[in-house]
Amino acid sequence: MAALRFQFLAAVVALTAAASCGAFEFEEATVNGGGMAPASPPLATPLATVDAIQLGFRNGTLTSTALVRFYLDRIARLNPRLRAVIEVNPDALAQAAHADAERRRQASGGALHGVPVLLKDNIATRDRLNTTAGSLALLGSVVPRDAGVVARLRAAGAVILGKANPSEWSNFRQVAAGWSARGGQTMNPYVLSAMPCGSSAGPGVAAAANMAAVTLGSETDGSILCPSSWNSVVGIKPTLGLTSRSGVIPITPRQDTIGPMCRTVSDAVHVLDAIVGYDKLDAEATGAASKYIPRGGYTQFLRADGLRGKRIGLCIELFAGIGAERWDVYTKHLDTMSEHGAILFADLDIATNFSDLSDQESLLMKAEFKLSLNAYLSDLLRSPVRSLSDVIAFNNAHPVEERLKDFGQQDLLDAEKTNGIGAKERAALRRLHEISTNGLERMMKEHQLDAIVAPNHNAAGVLAIGGHPGIAVPAGYDKQGIPFGICFGGLKGYEPRLIEMAYAFEQATKVRRPPTFKH
Repeated sequence: MAALRFQFLAAVVALTAAASCGAFEFEEATVNGGGMAPASPPLATPLATVDAIQLGFRNGTLTSTALVRFYLDRIARLNPRLRAVIEVNPDALAQAAHADAERRRQASGGALHGVPVLLKDNIATRDRLNTTAGSLALLGSVVPRDAGVVARLRAAGAVILGKANPSEWSNFRQVAAGWSARGGQTMNPYVLSAMPCGSSAGPGVAAAANMAAVTLGSETDGSILCPSSWNSVVGIKPTLGLTSRSGVIPITPRQDTIGPMCRTVSDAVHVLDAIVGYDKLDAEATGAASKYIPRGGYTQFLRADGLRGKRIGLCIELFAGIGAERWDVYTKHLDTMSEHGAILFADLDIATNFSDLSDQESLLMKAEFKLSLNAYLSDLLRSPVRSLSDVIAFNNAHPVEERLKDFGQQDLLDAEKTNGIGAKERAALRRLHEISTNGLERMMKEHQLDAIVAPNHNAAGVLAIGGHPGIAVPAGYDKQGIPFGICFGGLKGYEPRLIEMAYAFEQATKVRRPPTFKH
């Protein structure tokens, strides 16, 4: 392994040098002058996992009502600084009381029964909560029904605690990571001056700072994997269609996916189990992906020996620019994987030029965004805006609130100029398909890989364009205390083996620690 690692390190150093020449719980809060004091935890354990919560429910030491009150108090204390939560559910305590009553009538419920969940504010709820993607333009709009994943959460008995702050319009409008007109600027709970990343910044920060038991985010390209890495939480970006996108404010149906962001792999897997499955309102994607759902669910793959025998690829391109400090940490993690039985393949090449991936993705996404958003807005029962052009006009009429001087709305304007899927868009679609099939997919099949590993969200683009899954796990903290992560990525339907690897890695390394709220 040492020789293999040395060869890979030499390649990464060379690539990084070239890049630098012009290329690219309950947890106790640590108060560091921020005036943030946590509430006393109702559980004795320092980390309130889903399993620990259910144990408390079963032995009578905890109720859903007490749990919701704890999180509401925690949000009230931390959110003025972190701005991770955009709105709390006025019915959360009533839902918790209902869950407690159900529990008294029957011995037990599922893993999420009575558990408070925060949702990214692009995931629709048919209740008194707003669904706005962080934009003031959608404030007061009324959705026709719960999003598909929300319907499944309710069926599992989860308590909808509220909505978490996204980058506005899921960062299709190029704003600061974690900023929205409704929610303001989400802050990284480890180092307040550090980027929280987006667009699922609010869910990531809320999970990290223990402002909810579990959270749900969405990803088009990096929006779960990146904030999970930067906020030291676990994020699962599922195979396209494994979770329904119905009722979720869209960017593109080719890449949008909904997934959990939690403090542990096991918590994220419990949420994944609850939200996967067919939805007639997203029939094509969920129908195609349903074959990947294993009988018995995903928790069976929470195996401490899950790295044993796994074939893991390391791609030079994805490690460029990480710096010596972080590279030292990653090499130790690679050693750990090897010690736990993984077979590492270093110095792999994705085998195709994907330097134009971002440009092709952006070109196609603009047309898809206009089509998808207009369809979503037309389905609303009531809304101040009914089209992308209405959104643009609203922003022009509210330039201060929407910070047009700072961020503009150029991508919205460019999208509005599109006219469906024409020749340019079809060419971009062909090119993205070529990049995926001749790149990541070919490499993984040729080497019979179970996964690739990459720093943070560096593999997000190559996973996104093919609809492939990834799991981000905490990997470490730099000298400033800013977190970074590691991503296990695979092909469609590889969630079982990715969960095995992510869980085994988490258990072997136990990297994650509570936020420090440093200035």
